[in-house]
Amino acid sequence: MILKVPPVGRLVLRQLARALSADEVRTREIQELIAHMRDTMRDAPGVGLAAPQIGLGLQLAVIEDRAELMRELAPQQIEERERRPVPFHVIINPRIAWSSERTTDFFEGCLSVPGYAAIVRRHHAVRIECLDENAEPVTIEATGWHARILQHEIDHLHGTLYIDRMHGRSFCSLDELNRNWKNVPVSEVLEQVGQASEAPRSGNGSE
Repeated sequence: MILKVPPVGRLVLRQLARALSADEVRTREIQELIAHMRDTMRDAPGVGLAAPQIGLGLQLAVIEDRAELMRELAPQQIEERERRPVPFHVIINPRIAWSSERTTDFFEGCLSVPGYAAIVRRHHAVRIECLDENAEPVTIEATGWHARILQHEIDHLHGTLYIDRMHGRSFCSLDELNRNWKNVPVSEVLEQVGQASEAPRSGNGSE
């Protein structure tokens, strides 16, 4: 089932989602929700989807970065982003247990803010502690683009959107991004739009 993803403006996107108990995770309802979220993410297509994005204030997100989503990127862009295929996985009640001092800046978009993108600074590497779809505790260590996706989705569970963290003057439509900035280094984009970088704010359990 493909679920509706309402755009920014819905209150649930600005609220702290509630944690799920292990017993809840194992219920048929949540297992079916995970399957529907997976299908919705793939249909969009996207690399992640959090429950608040479909109107549910639950600390649950699905993530998957398929090779086919990278076809339009040049090899240099893939390497700069450290973007590699990421198998489908589920994060429930996630906590950022550690994040690197090193940060990176890249354009991000969001299914809840359709048609737009902006440069966002994220930690290059993170360690996440969470439950998986079987309610088993897991630790995920990620770098590069996978780490960026995790941070983006965890933000959703805390009522934060990428537009809260973006370099404001880099905000643009996807059409303009593809027309003007697609093959331009991010550092040059920031220089041209005249905005200095800002460090990502700590939060969501990061240390």
